[in-house]
Amino acid sequence: MHFLDLPLDILPLILSHLQNTHHLALTCCVNKIFYQFAAPRLYERISIYSWHKHRKTKVLQLFGTLSRYPHLARYVRRLGQDVLRFGHDLSYSLVEIRDFPKALPHDGINILEVVISAVRNCTNLRSCTWTRDGSLSSEILEAFLCSTELHELEINGHNDGNYDASILRSFSNLRRISLIMPSSSVVAMLPSWMSVTGNSLHSLTLICKSSPIITDTVLESMAADLQSLQYFYITGCPKVSHRGIWSILSVNPPIHGLGLEGLSSKFNMHELARLCSQSPILHQLRSITLTINRQIPLQTWMQDVLQLLAFSPLEVFQIYSTGAFFESPMTYDFWREIVNAHGTRLTRFSVHRMLVGLEPIEDICRRCPNLEQLFIVIEQGSLVTLQSFLPMVPKLQALHINYPVEAHTASLPVLLPSEALQIVQHCSSSLTQIGCNAEVWQVRRSIEIDSSGRLHTRRFLAKYESPDIPEPFLVVRI
Repeated sequence: MHFLDLPLDILPLILSHLQNTHHLALTCCVNKIFYQFAAPRLYERISIYSWHKHRKTKVLQLFGTLSRYPHLARYVRRLGQDVLRFGHDLSYSLVEIRDFPKALPHDGINILEVVISAVRNCTNLRSCTWTRDGSLSSEILEAFLCSTELHELEINGHNDGNYDASILRSFSNLRRISLIMPSSSVVAMLPSWMSVTGNSLHSLTLICKSSPIITDTVLESMAADLQSLQYFYITGCPKVSHRGIWSILSVNPPIHGLGLEGLSSKFNMHELARLCSQSPILHQLRSITLTINRQIPLQTWMQDVLQLLAFSPLEVFQIYSTGAFFESPMTYDFWREIVNAHGTRLTRFSVHRMLVGLEPIEDICRRCPNLEQLFIVIEQGSLVTLQSFLPMVPKLQALHINYPVEAHTASLPVLLPSEALQIVQHCSSSLTQIGCNAEVWQVRRSIEIDSSGRLHTRRFLAKYESPDIPEPFLVVRI
């Protein structure tokens, strides 16, 4: 049988394994049949990051192409730029331009007109991410309204001098909204905006950086219109306490995902746990992200969190410390109780800025049989001991190790590729990603034939090429 004899039905399956856009582009050039299947996949997800070479030119070329060729623009499902990603799962194909420059070389071209034309051509757009401060205008926002399929909107909320906040109320059929650094006029628009899109809204994310603009009162003013939320994430809002959070939770069906990060030092976790225990609001909670406020007694806070999660079928557990890195032996019992209550279901265990002892790590590896992602902080000298635990995790797909870094340290400790590969050899064959601090590799395999003619699989490390940002870098660390 020749390659051309294979049924066309399996071609999409073959192409699904190509993550490198350059390889997809080459595939489009094979013939018309390959182009028919590869072109939609090439354009459904485009990523331009700040570290890419010639990124300004690439952005201009991208929007120029989408403007001139509407049939290609119709493949776009998700359009984004300069994303500051904060740890939420993506469900649609996407285009992500993560470094949209405020000023582009024009050579006589009206850049704004090109961008608007391109956006209007994206008639099948489902999700828009546009987060760089100062790059979003009223005209671009209005162009997105041309897509009747738009259900997700993630934007920079600092509209002052950039766009008219009242335009946001025209997005009335959204399922997911994420606002980053919203200004007072955007926050003032939230209650009326939620009144027109709240019935369809399943996910709401509010991300600030120690801004006092979002308060309990703001959350209470829009809570009545948010009766379909399944995911609620709020970050960096020091004027938000348990009172505002409960106002959102109390009017909704059971929540599936919750993130409470960098909130008020007066946040009463015990009171929130008490209120939640009197209703089924967290009885379907599968994902939780929390920060530990150093101003609150740690032992009391941990007991309150255990009470909060007592009736939740938790699968994803993420926690990190605000402020400086810390180590506390009293957390050992906390990790053990989390595993006691949720270990059989946990697929992700993620801890940042907190040293996790070897004893709790062994317990996690031994009693979390469905664990797929493990992100931990350990001392460099503990790597050999860690390797002895990893064979106990049969479904592990991603492992990320962070070393504790003191404030005076000039550079991050590194893990050599040879050291990383040695760790990989102790992991399940399901492992596809390994990282340490700011370095990430993909784990790949090659088939080799030995001298006796037998086939063997050899694992090796390759440059990270996936368009998804590794999960440890998605976590906000305030």
